[in-house]
Amino acid sequence: MASKADTIGARIRYWRMRRGGMSQAVLAGLAGVSQSYISQVESGRKTIDRRSTLVAVAAALQITVADLLGQGTETGDPARERAAECVPAIWSALIEIEDGERRPSILTREELAAGIARSEQLRHRSNFPAMAQMLPGLLLEAAAASGPALAQVAYQASACLRHLGYRHLALNAARVAVAAAEDVEEAAWLGATRFAYAQSLPIESAPLAARAADRSLAELQSAASDERVRQMLGQLHLSAALASTVSGRPDVARDHLTEAAREAATLGDPADGMGFNGCGFGPTNVTLWEMSIAAESGEPGRVIELSRTVRPQVLAASIRQMSYWLDLGRALADSGRRDNEAIAAFVRAEQAAPVPFSLNPLAQDAVVAMAQRAKRRAVPNELRLLAGRLGISLAA
Repeated sequence: MASKADTIGARIRYWRMRRGGMSQAVLAGLAGVSQSYISQVESGRKTIDRRSTLVAVAAALQITVADLLGQGTETGDPARERAAECVPAIWSALIEIEDGERRPSILTREELAAGIARSEQLRHRSNFPAMAQMLPGLLLEAAAASGPALAQVAYQASACLRHLGYRHLALNAARVAVAAAEDVEEAAWLGATRFAYAQSLPIESAPLAARAADRSLAELQSAASDERVRQMLGQLHLSAALASTVSGRPDVARDHLTEAAREAATLGDPADGMGFNGCGFGPTNVTLWEMSIAAESGEPGRVIELSRTVRPQVLAASIRQMSYWLDLGRALADSGRRDNEAIAAFVRAEQAAPVPFSLNPLAQDAVVAMAQRAKRRAVPNELRLLAGRLGISLAA
């Protein structure tokens, strides 16, 4: 038997009981799913694979998706705890910057550039706890400097906070980044920071995220002669495609995917695997996003099919490689008959980006579901080891 108190299913049951003992049937009716589905999710035998379902269940329980995912609230994970110690200082720095205060700089321009480069390296390696330790001072130093430094560091802060589960603070950082990019009138950074803003919005705000991406696409068209801007236009199309899928607008999503693929075909994959601001935009990244969109659309077979057409190692950012293996693992696990392949994919995801994988509630739930299916037979040793690294106890 798998045991982890803080699965999505356990949280659903907790909040259902808090709502006057709401029955599974009532919750299912409000969320637009079946009672048997809710029962299987609560017991850990099934996972929630679609963001739109998370939104529906959270709304029915009158809570946020973040509450269901336990983002920014769970304790006991060393990586999360190391980062959590730095979050109040990051928040304080963001408030200070938003209030217009600027401290005198104590770093030279060269030292600031080196700090920004180091933070960027940590982002590409998905070492968000180490990155969080740098960000309070780096944000204040970037605010004291002229040019696009603040846009870049606030973008880094937004990405770091979002992957650690502090999406509300990630949104604050994204707003600081957008304002900084607007101040210096730098189109490429404006595109990057608007992308960060759309990514930081809560899942419940998918329609707003799609509209925000659309507005940014329109505003940046006049600067499309800049290759960096074109990369960000492509990223905004991908963001809008996923947000439109979550919002139940597959036709709009297809249009955005088509535009992203067209742009990627003319640019190709970045030679250094990174591209402007490490976005990695190109045909490979488009396919990775298409896999995520297929997963959101409830098409695991399509996810597996797409996975055969792409090599994620083309991209330098470990988080993109993790995304590939995580989406593939969840798709393989969905059938209930390919768990060994799913375990192998999850191990590859963990190897690519250990910290964000260990903090990912969807990964945790998929492992629990596989363990529940295996309880009548021997649990594979690889699954037992993986579960242990995620803090999931499997009875012998």
